[in-house]
Formats: sequence, structure tokens, C-alpha cells
Amino acid sequence: MFRFIFLFLLMTQVLGAHAQNYPQPVAGLWVAKDFKFHTGEIFKELNIGYQTVGDPSGVPVLMLHGTAGSANSLLNMNFAGELFGPGQALDAKKYFIILPDSIGVGRSSKPSDGLKRQFPKYNYDDMVLAQYRLVTQGLGIDHLRLVSGNSMGGMQTWLWGIKYPEFMDLLAPLASTPTAMSGRNWMMRRLIIDAIQDDPTWNKGNYTVQPKSLKFASTFFSIATSGGSKAMQRIGSTRQKADDFVNSKLNEPMAADANDNLFQWESSSDYDPEPFLKNIKARVLIINAEDDERNPPELGRMEQALKQLKNARLYLIPSSDLTSGHGTTGQAKWWKQELLKELQSASSLKP
Repeated sequence: MFRFIFLFLLMTQVLGAHAQNYPQPVAGLWVAKDFKFHTGEIFKELNIGYQTVGDPSGVPVLMLHGTAGSANSLLNMNFAGELFGPGQALDAKKYFIILPDSIGVGRSSKPSDGLKRQFPKYNYDDMVLAQYRLVTQGLGIDHLRLVSGNSMGGMQTWLWGIKYPEFMDLLAPLASTPTAMSGRNWMMRRLIIDAIQDDPTWNKGNYTVQPKSLKFASTFFSIATSGGSKAMQRIGSTRQKADDFVNSKLNEPMAADANDNLFQWESSSDYDPEPFLKNIKARVLIINAEDDERNPPELGRMEQALKQLKNARLYLIPSSDLTSGHGTTGQAKWWKQELLKELQSASSLKP
């Protein structure tokens, strides 16, 4: 009996340590009427799914997710659990946190809703416009304390600062570089796109079963461009352990749709905010990882961009066998104190 009680108390402590420490997210759906894409095509009713954390009377902040993710991908203990809880950098008792689903994923309008390859060819500019309309027209907010995002969300954060320079006090782009899509980052994306379209079951997007290449290409891309070299060596320290890791990834369930996935990767092709960086007026806290495979610091592209920014600093997370390359910034423990310092610094933000 005593052993049972001890184990019960131990399990209670373990579960309690992983319990959600921030308010329950509230899901919403707003419809943008007559949404005009960058191609000129007009969508009569564009659904924009979103979630919010905290009371609407709080200080509004916007958090943006990565490619093929959704608002849900930020609502985990490694990200939201390190930021939204009591006393944390984005304490939901103080802040009203808005997490939209970008066009093409989640509860927002997407190809798999029925249009498949006839869905409008959207890009990051369209995604940001949809987010802006949600915030201003859908939620009635005219100023944000912070715009931040991870990976694709980080790239969109740069665009927010360029397109709406007076709209926020602070930008905090994560795992991103404000330069044209190129190099290994684009090469790998091209390979995902080609792998899906070359699949015998693709049928120009009119497949009856999900092309198997989607799972393989996505797994290949993830291992090749995320995880960190040191961490991957620790995980796969022998050939058998490396094989076991790959097998576990290939055997994970995947509910993604090939058309939705393809549109997401294609949407990054014309990303290039660098010529417009001088438009940014907000303070910028850039958070990148030293071992980020998609944004390798040794290329010096971030240093070139910093020269064009009026009020910015770069925080580069040191690499170790505990960081995870491009995935490092998805763990807010590595950078949450840097964000807190910026938010608390009266000198770095507009009154």
C-alpha cells in the first residue's frame, strides 16, 4: 500500500510539472471578405482561423507559426509553456496573445478544402495581409506591443515591420534571415516540391490517396535542415541508433495533405525583404541559433542586414548537443530572458 501511495504521489508530481501553466486557448474563425491576393485574384470569403490566450483587455501581441504548422504548433510546453505562464515574458494575465493560422493551414482556407491546385497561388505577403486584416478588422486592434514568429513566422515578422512600420513597438523574428530565399534553404524546398509532383500518384494534384513521397520528402527535409549536427550525432551515435531514429520518424503518423504542403513550400519562393529593411521603425530583437542549418550564421547575411536596421540587436543561441539546429528557437527556454529584457526595457520601446 505504501509503495502504491508513493508511486501515485510521484506520478502526480510528474504530471503536475508538465501541466499547462497558462489559460486555455480560445479558438476563433474570422472571414475576410473580398480578399485580394498578390496575383490580383479576389477570394470572396477567406477563412482565417486563430487562437487567443489571455483576456482581450490585455496588451496585444501577435505570434506566428512555421511552414505547414498552425497556431497549435506553438501551443506546447516548450514554447507557450515557457512564455505564457505567470511571471513569464508573455504572461497571459498581462498580454492578449493572438496566434493565427496562416493561409493554407489549420482552420484557415486551404487547397484541401476543395479547390486543390485551383486555390490561389499565395505568398508570404498574402499571409501577412490576412493576419493584418484579422488583427485590425476582425479583432479591432490598432497597435501591437510585439510581433514575433518562428521560422516562416520569423520571415513574416520581418514583413510586418516593413509593411506596417508604425503598428508595433517590438519585432522578434526567430530562426529567420531577412534576405532572399536561396542557397541550401531553397534547394531543399525545391526537392520537396519536385518529389511530390514527380510521384506517380500525384495526378496533377487530383490524387485519390496521399502521395507517399510527401512523408518521405518531409522526413528527409526535417533531418537534413533541422536538429543540429551535435544533437544528431548524440542521437545517432552508432549506425544502429541512427537507423532507429530514421525508422521512428518514417513510422510516425502524418495527417498532412500534399496540396496544402506543396502550396506552403511554394509560398516562400519570392520572399526577399532585404531591399525594404530601412522601412522598419520598431525595435528589433533577432533570435537565431548558431547551429541553424537553414540560416547558417557563417554566411554573414544577418550582419549585412543589421547594417540597414536603426535599432536592432542579434541574440545568437550557442550550439551544443542539447540545442536542435533550426528547431532550437522552438524551445523558448533558450531565449525567453532576452525577450523579457526587451519588453521590460522602457528605453528600447516606444511609450
